[in-house]
Amino acid sequence: MHDELVDHLARSSPLNRGEALRVVQDVLAYFDETTEDFVRRRHRELQAQGLANATIFERIEADLRYRAVAPPELSLRQLRRIVYG
Repeated sequence: MHDELVDHLARSSPLNRGEALRVVQDVLAYFDETTEDFVRRRHRELQAQGLANATIFERIEADLRYRAVAPPELSLRQLRRIVYG
């Protein structure tokens, strides 16, 4: 799976083919995360940094714009519902 990308990474970086494959798999797994899982994970991470919820939800809203496949735009209220149900 994704042999061309793995081969490209192996040719253009110091990674061997096995390491390149692992990097590709890690990146794909990261971007395979659902929007809801991403919101929950980022909320936990930012909360652990001591940020207030108002700041956290604004940051998550901004972060979502840069996902590989942008999810639908979510309001701050929708973000809160994902985290708190």
